[in-house]
Amino acid sequence: MSNKVHLGHTARKRFGQNFLTDGNIINRIVGAIAPDNDHIMVEIGPGLAALTEPVALAIDKLTVVELDRDLVERLKVHPTLKDKLDIHQGDALQFDFAQLCQPGKKLKVFGNLPYNISTPLMFHLFEFAGQIENMHFMLQKEVVLRLSASPGTKAYGKLTVMAQYFCQVVPVLEVPPGCFTPPPKVDSAVVRLVPYAEKPWPCKDVELLRKVCNTAFNMRRKTLRNNLKPMLNDDEFAKLGIDAGLRPEDISVEQYVAIANYLYDKK
Repeated sequence: MSNKVHLGHTARKRFGQNFLTDGNIINRIVGAIAPDNDHIMVEIGPGLAALTEPVALAIDKLTVVELDRDLVERLKVHPTLKDKLDIHQGDALQFDFAQLCQPGKKLKVFGNLPYNISTPLMFHLFEFAGQIENMHFMLQKEVVLRLSASPGTKAYGKLTVMAQYFCQVVPVLEVPPGCFTPPPKVDSAVVRLVPYAEKPWPCKDVELLRKVCNTAFNMRRKTLRNNLKPMLNDDEFAKLGIDAGLRPEDISVEQYVAIANYLYDKK
């Protein structure tokens, strides 16, 4: 008995589709997601339902957001899923996740995300962090390394700062290319993002934090002094206790928040 899930759909390049087909890996991911009826379970991009089926088995109702109309049509007539799914056809990047909330129930979000939209989609989901219990995503391994990076490493960047501002980031497992059809050219990994109930470093203006990160990491090889010149002078860096001669990857999330809060107060 083969452990590969049968596919009757051709992966479409433009949607960045690589379908997960390894049964053991699927079971481990579902175990990490821990589906339950106490949360609103939301899958982004169910594709050919490799995760959708085992998750739906464990619960009464599953909400899915899928862009590909052909796949939506398949899900609507799927023998075991059609009565359990609440299907939203459309672009997850534009989707209002707040509309799914119910009193006393937070969302648990998961998905095998197309590589080309993973970063903007996570930024979009961070806006709903207050309504989300946790998120489990299959991503390029390199994106998971960026999400979970420590200051002073090459992987550390604006995605790291923003993700770790909102969430605790936990790499869950690595997934080699052979677990997919067609096999992608890169290694994948599953990450767990748990939004903080109380943020360790509250920011007065998240948009401003994002702007500081964009400006700081725009030219990674330059110092903070050079990159943030229009925003901060040496005295102000000193006041914040930050060495202006460091590079953008050398300071912590807490220090980025401190810069953003200082600029906010200065306004």
